[in-house]
Amino acid sequence: MTILQAGGSNMSFLIMMVGMFVIMYFFMIRPQQKKQKEQQKMIEALKPGDEIVTAGGLHGKVMSVEDTTVTISAGGGAKLTYEKSAIAKKI
Repeated sequence: MTILQAGGSNMSFLIMMVGMFVIMYFFMIRPQQKKQKEQQKMIEALKPGDEIVTAGGLHGKVMSVEDTTVTISAGGGAKLTYEKSAIAKKI
């Protein structure tokens, strides 16, 4: 009987581990993937005239959009070029 009891113990441990992975997926992995998709859509939709905030906190207005970069007017005639991935949000 001890062999059957040990087998049941291993099975319950396996079920518990699978359950923990499912919980982690729905509370951690899935929301992060959704957020990344929304961020990518926002970056792809950038156009001149949009007001944005960079990951470093710089507020500016998009002047031009290229393949991987965005030129931003930060006021006072300053034109800065940033990678698209550095854009945190659109205002």
